[in-house]
Amino acid sequence: MGKSGKRLTVAVAVAAMVAGSAMTAQADNHQGMDVPKITASELLTGLENPWDMAFLSDGTMFFTEKCKGLSVRTSDGTVNALYGMKDTTGFADSGADLFCEGQAGMLGVVADRHFDKNRILYVYSTSNKYHGSGCKTNFEKCDGNIVMRFKVSEDLKSVSDRTDIVTDIQYKPFESDQPFGGPGAHNGGRIRVGPGGYLWVAGGDRHRGICPQDGQLLCGKVLRIDGDGNAHPDNNPPEGFDKRIYTYGHRNVQGIDFRPSDGKAFTAEHGPWHNDEITALVNGGNAGWDPAEKRGGRGECPDQYCGYEPNQMDGMDPAVRAAYTPMSDTRFADLMPPTWNNNGFSQGTGSAAFLKGKNWGIYEGRLAVGIMGIGFGDTPAGSRIDMISITPDGLGINGIVRMPLGFSDRFRGLVMGPDNALYVSVDSGAIYKVTAESMK
Repeated sequence: MGKSGKRLTVAVAVAAMVAGSAMTAQADNHQGMDVPKITASELLTGLENPWDMAFLSDGTMFFTEKCKGLSVRTSDGTVNALYGMKDTTGFADSGADLFCEGQAGMLGVVADRHFDKNRILYVYSTSNKYHGSGCKTNFEKCDGNIVMRFKVSEDLKSVSDRTDIVTDIQYKPFESDQPFGGPGAHNGGRIRVGPGGYLWVAGGDRHRGICPQDGQLLCGKVLRIDGDGNAHPDNNPPEGFDKRIYTYGHRNVQGIDFRPSDGKAFTAEHGPWHNDEITALVNGGNAGWDPAEKRGGRGECPDQYCGYEPNQMDGMDPAVRAAYTPMSDTRFADLMPPTWNNNGFSQGTGSAAFLKGKNWGIYEGRLAVGIMGIGFGDTPAGSRIDMISITPDGLGINGIVRMPLGFSDRFRGLVMGPDNALYVSVDSGAIYKVTAESMK
């Protein structure tokens, strides 16, 4: 692994606004607007499926590789391998219970808001430590994803005091009769620290039909917890639900961030054959995904999961599938309506980060969304990062501009650094630093 001097600089062009008010359109077409120069450069290369990053105030960057483990790039550019997965080598320590499979592995990472005082870091990973006897079929609970808390050494060369603060997020153990139906499917995995210092944990439905709407299972949920894994006292899930649940009814959340202007949480998640979504979260709300069979007018589905029905294996009009198993089902009175739905397509919308800093010019405050460009059937491919202007109420958009990077890849992880740069991990094995320079 190393740094590269290669730089990719592209002049920024303003895309046509796709929706919004006349005032917004007029402002964004004014000749005096501050359109920044955006530049992307390789920060680290030669990685293996880098998934997430987390920063300290001095520029130190922790990062995960899905099948290898947790490492850190110090402020002087040195890389230390801290905590590896089972059978990895070269790490200061490793977890024999941690493994990767399909979409599962070591995923989200975030530093405690008081890291400078307590040296605490949180990591999301797949583990076989808590499977118990409930992991013999895909129709059992199968607790297989955990959130770990570590203490990082002062010299940034090791971690210690591993404590598993969440041990019961479900995991898919076996192949099923679904597209992309292997073990580890729909594993979620993004974690972030939100306003007030609480930890937010984003999950997936693990291809089990009952997961998103079941209040005692943590699959298909967003959790809000403290550093010991306890529920935030103000969480307000429906009666009888696990108190750690902040929102439910999710399919596969791999992006979550908080709007700088008001701290409101937004998620980005993958749709099935239709409707990737950005959603403004409401405490106790339902994202509306319900892939269980024999509900909403549906009959039986393969392996009791209607997530790709009808005609699950072949390309067809996404609107037909959306009517059969909608991402945001209006049957639910507590539905959180989506902010954006990717024009009805599903292209692998995952990571998301709000752009912070005046250097971003007119894009400051927009939500940058990584799209991996999955294209099947009639779905157009399109790996890109979109910069989305969200309305103040969070229920719609003013417009979208594609970030001009000069390259295309599977954009897996997005996070803002302390230098107001956007850091981007890509599945091909690199982490990029994306800077914006105001032209004023």
